[in-house]
Formats: sequence, structure tokens, C-alpha cells
Amino acid sequence: MDEKSAVVALAALAQDMRLRVFRALIGAGPQGLTPGALCATLDVPASTLSFHLKELMRAGLVSQERDSRNLIYRPSLEQMQSLIDYLTAHCCQGLAT
Repeated sequence: MDEKSAVVALAALAQDMRLRVFRALIGAGPQGLTPGALCATLDVPASTLSFHLKELMRAGLVSQERDSRNLIYRPSLEQMQSLIDYLTAHCCQGLAT
């Protein structure tokens, strides 16, 4: 991960609703969640959810898959791990803590 990607990912997570969405998707596991399930779980309007999902997808933290008539959203654990690795590699002036 490069610095620009890290900033985009951190900015996406630095908003309370997007963090809540990401946490809900992490909790759902690999099967993911539909927008309807996310709206019900988080008690958020569909239009608001759509906006936040778009930002998380732009940051690469969430993926979207069509399953018949449904959209399924899943967390990108690989992208989150890349972010964690980037932060770990660049913390403490490169020294292990």
C-alpha cells in the first residue's frame, strides 16, 4: 500500500457511520450483507447507507457482488491488512516497538 491509498482508507474509516458499516460487515463474515440487512442493523436510511458504501468501496475496504437480484457487500480483509501493514511498517520511525 502506498501513502495515498492509506490516506483514502483512513479517511473512509474516519467517519462514524462508515466505521459502523465496516464493523457490521466484518461481523457478518464472508457471507456479507445486503443493503437491506445493513439498513435494518444500523437503523440508517438507504440513501445514507448508499453514500457511505460508495466511499468504502472507493477506498477498497468493501467489495460488492451481485447475487441474482441482490447486492452483497463484504469487507475487503486484504485491503484492511494492507493498511495495517502499512501503518505498522511506518510507525515509530521504522523501529519495532
